[in-house]
Amino acid sequence: MSDTKDLFERYHACWAAHDPDRIAELHTPDAIFHLHSGREPARGRDAIRAAAAENFALVPDLTFTMVNLRVGEDFWVVQWVLTGTSITGAAVHVDIADLVLIDGGLVREKHTYVDGVAMQAALSVPAEIA
Repeated sequence: MSDTKDLFERYHACWAAHDPDRIAELHTPDAIFHLHSGREPARGRDAIRAAAAENFALVPDLTFTMVNLRVGEDFWVVQWVLTGTSITGAAVHVDIADLVLIDGGLVREKHTYVDGVAMQAALSVPAEIA
């Protein structure tokens, strides 16, 4: 499990650094990144790189606070609180959970389950601006 924990640490560092290129490199060539928010999964490194970049563009100062982490031989499950300011100017405070499956020392699948109501509110234009 130490290999999985090491991959988790390196992978999280890429997300914390807002580095879509390094994120994509830690995925298998045919990996899936599925942000379960009504969107289709990103498949393959190029699509995953683009999806990560899009997330950072929506919340440029995005930060992650870990709530809970469970690591197994070929997976991890982690709860986060995401905070920052969205491009609409709204405060972001969103709970998410990641299920990540590992294959050959790389991420094969990343499923992110998000509090959709909180995320939608954070990305909506505030009423006083609209």
